[in-house]
Amino acid sequence: MGLRELFEQHRLQFHGSLEQLASPRAFNHFLWQLGQKDWVVYAKRPFGGAEHVLNYLARYTHRVAISNHRLVAFENDRVSFRWRDYAHGGKQKVMTVSAHEFLRRFLIHVLPKGLVRIRHFGLFANRRRSDALEHCRVLLGTTTCADPPQPPSLRCPACSGIMLVVERLTRGQLYFHPSLTPAQPRRCTVDTS
Repeated sequence: MGLRELFEQHRLQFHGSLEQLASPRAFNHFLWQLGQKDWVVYAKRPFGGAEHVLNYLARYTHRVAISNHRLVAFENDRVSFRWRDYAHGGKQKVMTVSAHEFLRRFLIHVLPKGLVRIRHFGLFANRRRSDALEHCRVLLGTTTCADPPQPPSLRCPACSGIMLVVERLTRGQLYFHPSLTPAQPRRCTVDTS
């Protein structure tokens, strides 16, 4: 039994009310009690199948439990938020709960200290991604491209010359930037001599 081996190797720690299990006699009695129970694992197929479970888990591995756009109101110590009722065709509904209940539900989805989100762990961890991918290529017997493919160059619509991207601006940056006003389109003058 794995617990017994860990106990004998002094790799188990007992704190608080469980300190009494630190003695071999008490620990053996505890294991005997566990062995007297009929352990029945209740496992059934998920309602939506494996794809449904993966979609559900993906919401919590890459994002916070609830984003700001789903919060509707906070009035009289009650929080209203939007949620999707997948049992009834994925219809969006609004639920109102007490502030304490909202915080309880939110904190259930916060990762404990020391655990990391999936995207920052393992093979694709930022710190060692390139080394890990190179090691995978070696194990798979594949080779990397000598020269990575060049991104397609942007061409000027007027003269078909190659354009150099100096800065990319979002629509909001263009709209709110006072010095950037739409001007008349200019024709390129390229000296072809």
